[in-house]
Amino acid sequence: MEPLNEAEIRASFVNCTKGEASRMNLPRDFAELPWAELDFLGWRDPGAPERGYLVAEHQGRIVGVALRSGSGGGGGFTARSICTLCKTTRTGGGVTLMSARRAGESGRNGNTVGQYICADLACSLYIRGKKVSAGTLLDETLDLESKIARTRSGVDAFLKRVSR
Repeated sequence: MEPLNEAEIRASFVNCTKGEASRMNLPRDFAELPWAELDFLGWRDPGAPERGYLVAEHQGRIVGVALRSGSGGGGGFTARSICTLCKTTRTGGGVTLMSARRAGESGRNGNTVGQYICADLACSLYIRGKKVSAGTLLDETLDLESKIARTRSGVDAFLKRVSR
């Protein structure tokens, strides 16, 4: 992913107001982000953990969406879940249902899109082996380029559903 500045990120959001975008907290490590290893920029709001944000190239432009995660239980939860974007297997609440208000009038009417995504939104780092999941027990045969293409395709499909 090409590096973005704060103004580009805030201007990219399609499912929240300009005021909401201006008040969002950027990632704590924004200045040190590994842009070359990111297929999308995803982070949880340090000041409001139930909020998350995803920014990626979509149809030739940068598109950002505000996300909300469910408050589902975590303590003692050991079932395995698979992220629908990167296909990383996670345990202990490492995958969560994230919902995004649809863009435009549909979103203003309360319509949302949901998807099970890595709770920390670090899919790009998991598929590159830069971050390791305790739940990754499956040996996948896809090469890195195929995993990247699959993840980008999943992100693009999600953004398309939100942007409709």
